Amino acid sequence: MRLYKKINQIKKSIQKYKRERKIIGFVPTMGYLHKGHLSLIKIARKKADILVVSIFVNPTQFGPGEDFSRYPRNMERDLGLLEKEDVDMVFYPAIKEMYSEGFETFVEVKELSRVMCGKSRPDHFRGVTTVVLKLFNIVEPDFAVFGKKDFQQAVIIKRMVKDLNLPIRIFTGPIIREPDGLAMSSRNTYLNQTERKNATVLFKSLKWAKNAYNNGVIDSKKIIQKMKKMIKNSGGQIDYVVAVDKNSLKPVRTLKKGTLIAVAVYFGKTRLIDNILL
Repeated sequence: MRLYKKINQIKKSIQKYKRERKIIGFVPTMGYLHKGHLSLIKIARKKADILVVSIFVNPTQFGPGEDFSRYPRNMERDLGLLEKEDVDMVFYPAIKEMYSEGFETFVEVKELSRVMCGKSRPDHFRGVTTVVLKLFNIVEPDFAVFGKKDFQQAVIIKRMVKDLNLPIRIFTGPIIREPDGLAMSSRNTYLNQTERKNATVLFKSLKWAKNAYNNGVIDSKKIIQKMKKMIKNSGGQIDYVVAVDKNSLKPVRTLKKGTLIAVAVYFGKTRLIDNILL
């Protein structure tokens, strides 16, 4: 496994593998890796001749007052985990390497970035799509793997790839959960004991919604109202609870197969997201 900190160095190695017609797989991360990240890496490892993982806490996707400075980081631990997963190349650039002085070019998927998480984090997805496009241009992967926990992000990345005619296939990996159902996230480390216990209501409410749908309840308003009540009773401060089309992310009144039910909730100061697909 080789560690690269400079764009020109990793691009030089990538070009060598391109000439050899190697299939290059890519998993972009912000580090502080957990089993969710590792599951995506395992998916990519099976498909790739050369597997590249990036670790970059991207400042442009954090809004004012968000947790950029305290976002958990542990590079030594991350590298140990990546070595065990047989990763070939790790890209670990500094902020100045990715965003040169005077940087002012951004790419945005407009409508998809304005709903759900985009409402309360208005510049978040502009930062995500910009850094992902930059990483795609640097790594030149044949495919990349993203997690379904960040479902909206995956939809937006797929749209960007399609709209900009990028020769990259996008795969998604399933949500990996703790034994009590909480979706794995680097931000779970922020939770105190009470918040951690209360946060399990997210998956409980999503499972309840799926069971209700399976038992014939198709009115999204009824489902959302009940979920909100469950979450509030467990101490969560709701950002959103929505039922949307899985492709357009537009709200639906009537639940059907392929409907995405998604939540964003604060427990204390920690904002967590989760979802389930009917």
